[in-house]
Amino acid sequence: MIERYSTPPMTKLFAKEARFEFMKDVEVTCAEVQASLKLIPKAAALKIKQKAKFQVERIDEIEKQTKHDVIAFVSNLAENIGPEGRFVHFGLTSSDVLDTALSLQLNAGLEIILKEVFALEKTLLSLIKKHKNTICAGRTHGIYAEITTFGFKLAGFHQELLRNKERLIRAQKQILICKLSGAVGTSSALPLAFEKKVANKLGLKVEPFATQVVPRDRHAEVITALTFLFAGYDRLAIELRHLQRSEVSEVIEGFTPGQKGSSAMPHKKNPISAENISGLARLMKGYAQTAIDNISLWHERDISHSSVERVIFPDCFQLTHYATGRLNSLLQGLYIDSERMLENTHELGGVLYSSHLLLHLVEKKNMSREEAYKVVQQLAHTLQKGQHMKDAILDDADLQKLFSAKDLDSIFSGKKHIQAIQERFKTYSS
Repeated sequence: MIERYSTPPMTKLFAKEARFEFMKDVEVTCAEVQASLKLIPKAAALKIKQKAKFQVERIDEIEKQTKHDVIAFVSNLAENIGPEGRFVHFGLTSSDVLDTALSLQLNAGLEIILKEVFALEKTLLSLIKKHKNTICAGRTHGIYAEITTFGFKLAGFHQELLRNKERLIRAQKQILICKLSGAVGTSSALPLAFEKKVANKLGLKVEPFATQVVPRDRHAEVITALTFLFAGYDRLAIELRHLQRSEVSEVIEGFTPGQKGSSAMPHKKNPISAENISGLARLMKGYAQTAIDNISLWHERDISHSSVERVIFPDCFQLTHYATGRLNSLLQGLYIDSERMLENTHELGGVLYSSHLLLHLVEKKNMSREEAYKVVQQLAHTLQKGQHMKDAILDDADLQKLFSAKDLDSIFSGKKHIQAIQERFKTYSS
């Protein structure tokens, strides 16, 4: 990878200037290697390295006539170099430069995103450590299910993030590709040795059997890896949005001085960052389909992928970079109401502890599972408004025979849940 492109702002990385800069570096490196192989004069390669410059405005001007951006770019380089400019782009076809430069550009973009993902990892790990014993309600179908902890809940999202990071790294390896094999990829104009040397200088690998372009399954893998990452962000964002609902109120997005949630309702604090991430995830999923569609080109190539990639690559990388930073900020400023979380586990009479009532009857009272299930289900379904299962048991003579006060204190404390979760965290890998 070209070092000066390792950490630029993502918006600059996908600007016209950066694209042409990557292309220029490919052209200069090609000339240097061609000179070393005595394919062009060494003096020409030196002059190309010294004087290769471009002006975006001039490229646009030439393109109006040529209707071909690479020819316009090469022409602009050549006129800035002088007579030796005739050796620029020697033996190459447009896609050689475009696709090799694109590999460098996408790799640089992935480096930026991976750095941000690492920062997000650290934030999640900090929250997991702080809240691994913070009891909260687990929900299935949106309904109270069983006790969990907020740290355990976040650990699942952290593990997903690690898997998505690995997908990004695999995709990055797949895109580190040099393609300088000319028209239809046969290397008829320049030897394979040339391509290998350029690839080595650029930190890339040679595409073994290219068409006229690098096969687009490589690029689709990058976009789908980004989309998997974004889908993970969306899943976490949806969780936080649900937990911020008024009737739940377990977390609240950070609210800064002077911020307003509504033009009409002064009380509002809305999950705007999480909603923003969820909205952008829909866009990313559409781009993943588009990237997959780009794989199917006619014969050795057409350019139906080209116009699409000028949109999806800048968008996908900038959206992912933005969402990663915004999610990290959201988590860093998140208000977590641990007292409310505990209160909610006892809402509806503590029904989240029902499975452990059932297990107690099976284990300690020798009931069949069916019989125990019926007892606990009837208890849960006949609770009066505001009544707790623990009190209902203590108020019922028959149920008192099945549970001692000590049994109930243990079951409704959540200690068994925390103990089990702590055991899981012993093997938790960061």
